[in-house]
Amino acid sequence: MNSPFYFKTHFHLVKLLGIKAKNPRELLTGIKKVPLSSIYYHTHRFLQQHHYLSPEPPNDFAYWLTNMLNMRDLGEQFFGVDTVHFHNLRELRAEFITILENYLSRHKRNAACAEFYEFHFVSCTTFVLPTPYVAHDLKEFAEILWKISPNSLYYHIFEARMRLERDENDFSAWLKGIGYANIAQEISKLDPYTITMEGLRKKIIGVIDRNARD
Repeated sequence: MNSPFYFKTHFHLVKLLGIKAKNPRELLTGIKKVPLSSIYYHTHRFLQQHHYLSPEPPNDFAYWLTNMLNMRDLGEQFFGVDTVHFHNLRELRAEFITILENYLSRHKRNAACAEFYEFHFVSCTTFVLPTPYVAHDLKEFAEILWKISPNSLYYHIFEARMRLERDENDFSAWLKGIGYANIAQEISKLDPYTITMEGLRKKIIGVIDRNARD
């Protein structure tokens, strides 16, 4: 008998770390120092808070460099980091460090922001909660996907793969386990960082419906 899929949701308790940066060199020091949960927060906050808005959200580092320091070249390098290609937060942190170290080695400019516009590093503690939804088969799974909150969808797609350092999202892992490897693979290939949360929901359900008819 197949194991059921238990849908969960989550919320973040956000806290200031007391670490701030006024220039790129201090940003580099902070990125090296803060816990990985802070890297996660500053690269995923927009996705969770604005799940109905336009995809391709900025990370906080890119926004600060571009808008507070007017360092557009450096900001564009941070904007260009494709988060979906990183398997864990250590690799993502290392990429940001490499960008900053390379930039600082080539440029003497270390512009500082105006007072009160410093970058404040924030971290978050995640609390995972059960939902009333349980799927025992593919049909129930697809039906429940229409009902769950964006927070629940976010948890199973983003939290599972990046923060919890799993090879794939929760949906694909479960679908593969109950014999739907083709559906699992197609869902894994979706780039969730370039789709709104509601768009992602529809795409996942569309993949299931299309394969279920085959």
